[in-house]
Amino acid sequence: MSTSKGRGREETQEERADRRWSDLLQELRVAQTGVQILFGFLLAVVFQPRFAELSDADRNIYVVTVVLGATTAAALIGPVSYHRLLTGRRLKPQTVDWASRMTVIGLVLLFCTMCSTLLLILRVALQNTFALWLVGGMALWFLVCWFVFPLWALARGRSGPRMDEAPAEDPPAGPKD
Repeated sequence: MSTSKGRGREETQEERADRRWSDLLQELRVAQTGVQILFGFLLAVVFQPRFAELSDADRNIYVVTVVLGATTAAALIGPVSYHRLLTGRRLKPQTVDWASRMTVIGLVLLFCTMCSTLLLILRVALQNTFALWLVGGMALWFLVCWFVFPLWALARGRSGPRMDEAPAEDPPAGPKD
């Protein structure tokens, strides 16, 4: 694709939707793989002999973690289903928008799942309140990596139009300041 006057790509709404969908699929592949491995691990925990020794609090954390893992998997696999059910209905731009929203929800749920998983593992491993401090530190790190850095980059680059949107009309020619 060519650029015009530094305004980004010149592409139709359908071409933009195709590109955005392809980008989203690549992102989902990374997230889905991690979620599926984590969820598989969580499902196996209940069948371990030591599970019977967990306190009621740790069992409750486990149940919450498994439910969070399942909802995370659903949110991150959902865009594929959404796309498949709407393919051929001339709704690709809307499909990409909704799939993108589902992916963000999935990332927020993944954040919660990771924190809950860490809490369970560190409580069992350390058996003290230091686990809570470690989870808090890791939660902060996840927030910074997954949300703060991208939002910071967005704020810094806000001066120009989004690259995936249609360019705005050129302002009328006139004298420059």
